[in-house]
Amino acid sequence: RVHSLIARAAPTDANVLVLGENGTGKELVARELHRQSLRADQGMLTVDLGAISEDLIDSELFGHVKGAFTDARTDRVGRIQAAHGGTLFLDEIGDMPMDAQTRLLRVLQQGEFTTVGGARAIKADVRIVAATNKDLAALVQAGQFREDLFYRLNVVPVALPSLRERRDDVPLLARHFL
Repeated sequence: RVHSLIARAAPTDANVLVLGENGTGKELVARELHRQSLRADQGMLTVDLGAISEDLIDSELFGHVKGAFTDARTDRVGRIQAAHGGTLFLDEIGDMPMDAQTRLLRVLQQGEFTTVGGARAIKADVRIVAATNKDLAALVQAGQFREDLFYRLNVVPVALPSLRERRDDVPLLARHFL
């Protein structure tokens, strides 16, 4: 079922939201989506949003101009601009702070963004594949995740079952790793 969904979604530019517990292969799905996509020759960048402090997420995703904040000694290209023409995999999207969610929503709605401290809009031609092990619908209800961003990301949902739900895969995995 997952392979079939990947094959149908890959050649489109639709945003994909991959949901599943830790260890279910969310990043493997993202890589396969990219490999089968029309953007495969442009590369894929990965950002682990759970590993970046709230203070640095905007700079990491959108870049910054020299002098935008104390340690901004040079201009820096963000991951969205660096992934131009390709795929941006946003891992642990459920950990993204609300203010950064608003800026990402603008990228998805209008296809542009501004760098931190910048004044001009920069075009963003990037496909977003996001993943989380959190229940984003529950986070939306709790006011911790933007509902409009959730729907923009959840164009093609891919729910990955846990290994305990697919016990027939255990011998296949064991053979692979052995």
